[in-house]
Amino acid sequence: MTVFLCSKCGTAITPELAELAAIPEVSDDERDRDKETRRALSTVPRGRYAIDPEPWGPPYVVQDDQEDPKPTQPRGPVVCREEGFVISAGSRDTVLVHPCDAVGLQPLPDWANSNGCCGPAGDEGLNRACPCGAPVATLAADCFGPYELHLDPVRTYPFSR
Repeated sequence: MTVFLCSKCGTAITPELAELAAIPEVSDDERDRDKETRRALSTVPRGRYAIDPEPWGPPYVVQDDQEDPKPTQPRGPVVCREEGFVISAGSRDTVLVHPCDAVGLQPLPDWANSNGCCGPAGDEGLNRACPCGAPVATLAADCFGPYELHLDPVRTYPFSR
C-alpha cells in the first residue's frame, strides 16, 4: 500500500492506495447518470492508483498530423487552437487517482487553471493545492473529458510501508 505526500510539507495527500498494473479503459459513452454533473465515471477506482506514462497538461505543441489529430491528452478531447491541433508535451508519469481519494486538496486561489463548463477541464496545468498551499495536482472533472486527478510526480512523492 502506498500513501502520496506533498513534496513541500510532507502532508499525506491520499489514504493508502494499491497500485493498478495499467490505467483502466473507460468508454466515452459511460457517463454519470447524475444530471447535475454529467461527468464520466472515474478513470481509476477508489483506493487505487496508476502511473500515467503519457504526457499530461501544458505545454502543448502542434501535432504533426493535422489531417488525423489525436486527443490532446490521454482520455481527453481533440483540441484545436489558432496554430492547429495540439497535443500535450507536459509531465509524464503523473500519478492517476480517483478524485475522492484526495479530499484534502483545495482549488488554487481564484480558481486558477480551473476553466471548464461543468468543472475544471484539466488542460491548463496544476489546479489543486495541498493544505500548505503548494500546487500539487490537476483535477479533470468537466463533462466532456475524463474524471480523474493527476498528482504531479515532482510535487508529490510515494511512501510505502
